[in-house]
Amino acid sequence: MRLRGVREPEDAELGIAVLRRAVELGGNIIDTAEFYGPEVRERLIAEALHPYPDGLVNATKGLIRWIGPNGRPEQTRPNLLREAVEGSLRRLRLERIDPYQLARIDRRVPAEDQLGALADLRSQGKIRYVGLSEARIDQIEAARQIVPIASVQNRFSLADRVWEAAWTTASRRISGSCPGSTRQGSLANAGGTLMEIAKRHAATPAQVARPWLLNRSPVMLPIPGTSSVPHLEENVAAAALELDEDELEAVGAR
Repeated sequence: MRLRGVREPEDAELGIAVLRRAVELGGNIIDTAEFYGPEVRERLIAEALHPYPDGLVNATKGLIRWIGPNGRPEQTRPNLLREAVEGSLRRLRLERIDPYQLARIDRRVPAEDQLGALADLRSQGKIRYVGLSEARIDQIEAARQIVPIASVQNRFSLADRVWEAAWTTASRRISGSCPGSTRQGSLANAGGTLMEIAKRHAATPAQVARPWLLNRSPVMLPIPGTSSVPHLEENVAAAALELDEDELEAVGAR
């Protein structure tokens, strides 16, 4: 999402450089969505990285489409979900998406219709894993009765814990990922304790937030968005940062 430009990227070459550098640094998951752009990011990923190296996972999301003068979201009907998956496959130049995540569970459409469509696509081999995004605990449990749920992508960070209960409950059994999880801006007014710990490790507050997230669960997948190579390299460097138990507790204290 953070690759520059609302529709077409302002600097496509910069976006391509960021994507290629991410893989060079050992990144093996690229997270995107059909509605980023819309469709622009999926095309940029394929332009930068196809043919994909072994072990690289392209995760994408659908379906959010806005219609009408007031920006009303279009209903997540099964036929539109199938169209969305086919479109993502085409733009990413894939035969199967691992995983495909439902961007929102639409309360206007029966869950068995939405999740059932994804279950059908999974049985056809077009999706390997099904995931959810911004899903409540009851929605996660209901979805699991229709199709196996491999991941839940809810916002969760030091600065944003709105989805903490749902994420914590889900992550006991399901892989969890957190968009914007180490966003520098959200920690701009970080407390003194966080700043002290960051200084002790010659790190930024955003870098210190990474080990805190990783220690929340063994299946945590932080998603630190970036729009430049230096910021990408800063994010990756945080993976090697280790905090002791006292520091982890102090960082997470509200």
